Amino acid sequence: MHWLRPKEGEYLPYQYTYLSRVPDGDLLAMFAQQVQETVNLYASLTSTQLAYAYAEGKWTVQEVLQHIIDCERVMTYRAMRFARKDTTPLPGFDENLYVETSGAMQRSIEDMTSEFQTLRAATIAFFKSCTTEMLQASGMANGGNFTVNAYAWILVGHELHHMAILQERYGIPAVTG
Repeated sequence: MHWLRPKEGEYLPYQYTYLSRVPDGDLLAMFAQQVQETVNLYASLTSTQLAYAYAEGKWTVQEVLQHIIDCERVMTYRAMRFARKDTTPLPGFDENLYVETSGAMQRSIEDMTSEFQTLRAATIAFFKSCTTEMLQASGMANGGNFTVNAYAWILVGHELHHMAILQERYGIPAVTG
């Protein structure tokens, strides 16, 4: 499948930050590579590292993973709705409230990475099932127009964005493979 980079108007302007991080290529392969890298990274961290937040009011390293999980679930749901021609406008969501009420810090990292792997497998299966027509389908969410294709790119870029933040602001080294 040839993934076309989304054009302006297929996503909200602030999401260009995510899209600009994604190299051209096979998004399904990137999804698969990312999940392994993220699971390996989180498995390598100590409980002290997982509980670290770089400033007052910022998420812990473990809560960042919960945020990635929540966003993937929401964005894939939106993409599925639009792929199925359901153009009912969808609301935004408060990612801070989601993290705050998630109970992420009471969960084991093994449980969270297992959830992420399962969710990512479902995300890959969904996008793999999309036809070109489905990828071009669009709808309104969070006050803006989105294509199904844009959501795939945003999801890859969103995870890249947060992995970079973990390195830059939290001092967490990158882990590959």
